[in-house]
Amino acid sequence: MKKIVKVGDINCGADELFLISGPCVIEDETTMMKTAEMLKEVSARLNIPVIFKSSFTKDNRSTVENYQGPGLEEGLKMLQRIKEEFDFPILSDIHFPAQVAAAAEVLDVLQIPAYLVMQTTLVTEAAKTGKVINLKHAQFLAPDNMKLPAAKVASEGNENIILTERGYAFGYNDLVVDPRSFYHMRELGYPTVFDVTHSVRRYGIPSADPSGGNREFLPVLARAGVAAGVDGVFIETHPEPQKALCDAASQLCVYDLEEFLKPILDLHAVEVRYR
Repeated sequence: MKKIVKVGDINCGADELFLISGPCVIEDETTMMKTAEMLKEVSARLNIPVIFKSSFTKDNRSTVENYQGPGLEEGLKMLQRIKEEFDFPILSDIHFPAQVAAAAEVLDVLQIPAYLVMQTTLVTEAAKTGKVINLKHAQFLAPDNMKLPAAKVASEGNENIILTERGYAFGYNDLVVDPRSFYHMRELGYPTVFDVTHSVRRYGIPSADPSGGNREFLPVLARAGVAAGVDGVFIETHPEPQKALCDAASQLCVYDLEEFLKPILDLHAVEVRYR
């Protein structure tokens, strides 16, 4: 039986589709507040619960010159402000065990990045907080082997686990999403999310480069994931994606989000009816 994981007032894994959204990495105050305000409006109009996501640090960058974010202290201040002003539960990445304690003071969901999901010390330190842990599916890991990092979280007495699919690399620059992954990950008993925007990234091209992603595939991939039965969708959004400091070619414009979500919510309603 699939577990229901509580994030704020959101029952992740119940029949209601939920959204994880926000800029890829924390940028200036105007960008962050505009995005949060629009997400709040979309959430109210479409009755879709939102977990606000933005990274205080993006450690996995192609070069040392690429923007990495404001860092732990300043980033958490911004996320705390958004939490208080917009009443969103908050998700962000952690990269090192030393970040866990401070992050857990602000975040409702601690996210383990895909490349780090098999790092035992990081995963278990995060699990000890009792917070919800979002495990990003590593590009190199079979979907049913997500039971391994999930078991590391559970070994600390923490069953508050979400599993997020984001595609396979196969050693090449394009990610490939296999719909069978959603089945295998749901079979592990935890809420399953589809990270739609990261799945269209093109490796080997800087993420701020307009050619660094295939945004045109977002609608068909999102619909495929929802039809396959995911519990939530992860869609990074930005007021001006082409000017974003990270993932400029894959983030969705936040002003387009409402229309993007409408057919997805309709499809989800059909999927739930026929489960």
